Amino acid sequence: MQEKNQKVVTRFAPSPTGFMHIGGVRTALFAYLYARKNNGTFILRIEDTDKEREVPGSIKHIQESLTWLGIDWDFGPDKHGDFGSTIQSERLPTYIEYAHKLIEKGLAYPDPYTQEELAEFRKKADEEKRPFLYRDYRPEVFEKWDGKKPLRFKVPEIKRYKWNDVVRGELEAGEEALDDFILIKSDGYPTYNFAHIIDDLNMGVTHIMRGDEFISSTPRFLSLYNALEIEPPIFVSLPPILRDDRTKKLGKRDGAKDILEYREEGYLPEAMLNFLALIGWNPGTEQEIFTKDELIKAFDINKIQKAGGAFNEEKLDWMNKEHLRKLPVETVRDEISNRLKKNPTIGENEKLNDRNFLAKISDIVMDHISKWSDIDIMVGAGEIEYFFESPQYDHTLLYWKGNEDKETTKKHLEWVIETLKSADESFDSSDKVKSLIFDYATENGRGEVLWPLRVSLSGKEKSPDPFTLIYVLGRDESIKRITDAIGKLL
Repeated sequence: MQEKNQKVVTRFAPSPTGFMHIGGVRTALFAYLYARKNNGTFILRIEDTDKEREVPGSIKHIQESLTWLGIDWDFGPDKHGDFGSTIQSERLPTYIEYAHKLIEKGLAYPDPYTQEELAEFRKKADEEKRPFLYRDYRPEVFEKWDGKKPLRFKVPEIKRYKWNDVVRGELEAGEEALDDFILIKSDGYPTYNFAHIIDDLNMGVTHIMRGDEFISSTPRFLSLYNALEIEPPIFVSLPPILRDDRTKKLGKRDGAKDILEYREEGYLPEAMLNFLALIGWNPGTEQEIFTKDELIKAFDINKIQKAGGAFNEEKLDWMNKEHLRKLPVETVRDEISNRLKKNPTIGENEKLNDRNFLAKISDIVMDHISKWSDIDIMVGAGEIEYFFESPQYDHTLLYWKGNEDKETTKKHLEWVIETLKSADESFDSSDKVKSLIFDYATENGRGEVLWPLRVSLSGKEKSPDPFTLIYVLGRDESIKRITDAIGKLL
């Protein structure tokens, strides 16, 4: 364990393979929160030693993803420390240096076997129904390493290892988990098993947060720590993120998306941080909505749960809506305006330049969305268009419950027109409009009065109530639409 007065240093170390899975982002978030909670250091390290899987542009993508979420790093690809670069491919001499230390101790050797020979060894082990262990085929005499063959670690001692994990408690594993593994590949790049240990040492990492799938490899890591006489950091194994039905880990085939897809769908970064923080961690209170600063203050690694947490998109939508409600009014109106202006159906409508109109419609839109892209869905479903253009509909829709009573329907609509004409010109709220009409509707049948009124204004069976519609559309436009409706009844 680390000294109590030692500064906390955490890291997020993704591979640049193109896809920023939410599980990786959650790992970054936990490491970030813990570092910030303890006034420590958070490092973004790029583990790019698997060149076959590397995707061009991935480092930039990783940085963009974390920046969107507000996860800032102290050292990273653009911020080198006194330990040098945080990109592994730029640190190759460091790994070679430590490889030679192991060679000098007799704890590393060139792999003498071809892939074909190794395949035969594995085949024989399968036939004999025993596990294939490379250490069983370790050469008796080690040749000099010329850097062209893979370099393997010689497990110095086959024993049972015990260690403490902050989340899982006391763990142990023995010889079944230990084998000679590759340190440096034939292409000159180190493996993850080797490089991350050297980097964590040189960068002063005190706490390693990573998925619990690495638990089974920990004895190998401990064996290498011992061989290099390194004090291991504190292990914090994070629970998996599960599908909503909790049957297995969430993967691409289960709908897992790149984190920036959520940005494109109009989720707020604050909401995504809040949501991910509560998957596998419980603050121990009833609070569910957190700002980033509140998460930093509340975060406690001892409250990380062992069991996996489900990725429930309905919960994410609810949480995002709660964060939308915390936004300044002008920010909301600007975002709604920008979304609508980009829409090919109504984007050119001059009403979008009317701040008073935009203020009215924003309240309605906000009641019906949980993320910004829901605005596009509303427009596509025809749930907004009637605010911008007179609706088109069949006159039969005007009749309450299909009762084709033209004269009564016409009479009610004409009454509303006269009431609107004679009323005070200031319709400063839907309640003001309601006060003009509701008593009449109650006396003459709310359905008979309000149904045709709402249809005349929206052309829809489902829309906001007619008082809201009149308030948003204004007196003149409302009277025009009601007059058009009466014309359909003639």
